Amino acid sequence: MDVDFGSFGCENRGMSLPYDALLLVSFGGPERREDVLPFLDQVLKGKGVSEERKFEVAEHYYHFGGVSPINAQNRELIAALQALFAERGPHLPIYWGNRNWHPLLVDTVRKMAQDGIRRALAFVTSAFGSYSGCHQYLEDIARARAAVGPYAPRIDKIRVFFNHPGFVAANVERIREAFRGLNLQDPDQAALVFVAHSIPEDMARTSPYVDHFEESARLIAEALRRPGYSLAYQSRSGFPGQPWLGPDVGDEVQRLADGGVKTVVVAPIGFVSDHLEVLFDLDVELADRARRLGVKLVRAQTVGTHPEFVSMVRELVLERLNQSPVRRSLGRLGAWPDFCPPDCCRPPQRA
Repeated sequence: MDVDFGSFGCENRGMSLPYDALLLVSFGGPERREDVLPFLDQVLKGKGVSEERKFEVAEHYYHFGGVSPINAQNRELIAALQALFAERGPHLPIYWGNRNWHPLLVDTVRKMAQDGIRRALAFVTSAFGSYSGCHQYLEDIARARAAVGPYAPRIDKIRVFFNHPGFVAANVERIREAFRGLNLQDPDQAALVFVAHSIPEDMARTSPYVDHFEESARLIAEALRRPGYSLAYQSRSGFPGQPWLGPDVGDEVQRLADGGVKTVVVAPIGFVSDHLEVLFDLDVELADRARRLGVKLVRAQTVGTHPEFVSMVRELVLERLNQSPVRRSLGRLGAWPDFCPPDCCRPPQRA
């Protein structure tokens, strides 16, 4: 059911809200060449990744001048949210902190404490539930609060949004744009492949990650009226002998090519912005493999600052500010709870 929250903006000016700030929490990325290796040291700390592999990944960043676009895209999302908040409420300041690079989460939480923020909502840029995309961010927030001390604000995470109508609608529009760019008389001539980041199978077993990915894909395909599609994963890393989710998107394009498919639309719905793993792994590596296979590959944009997605973030904030009984979702899984069970998305076993 659709609800217009626009009237809440004026009411928020004169009433005490349960939260006094919004915190955007993201992965982070380098913005100059000299930051790439320190950034990767932070990302890979404690993961047992070889120096050889680290320098191999660094080359992906150097391909784009050492700049990951994720920080710039987070700034664009914040600007879009600030404009929407100013126009329609709620009237909350927006802060931003990253797990792996500046602005680091601990520095942002310290600034929030200095500004007198007492209780904040955190929007994490990950649509699906998993250890790395959900629970680990809760650990990051807890560590940042502990480092800041007793004056650190309480920070509650907003629910995952894999089946929210706004997330689905934004992805539907991005994929339609990709198909329109093909100028095919029959769009069914092109295969549609939904893509998410691969994770270790032992991590997947303790989280709803696969369910969320599959349900998102089903809802989007249903809205597109496309009964035929496939699922694939990208950006596998870690130890060679460790099982990760598959099939790899390159292998899926190979399978489609072997079956006579000449055109493929890849939709990276597991990502909310066109950051470096999307740009390199799909737009460079996968595109090169597709060319060698004689396949025309078109990659749909991520939701980014699509108006439906930006409105969704605002709606999720209002949902918590006003304790609204309306929690919009689509499909069979329903709206995900605000607070996950303690055993959900447990950390993977380390080798």
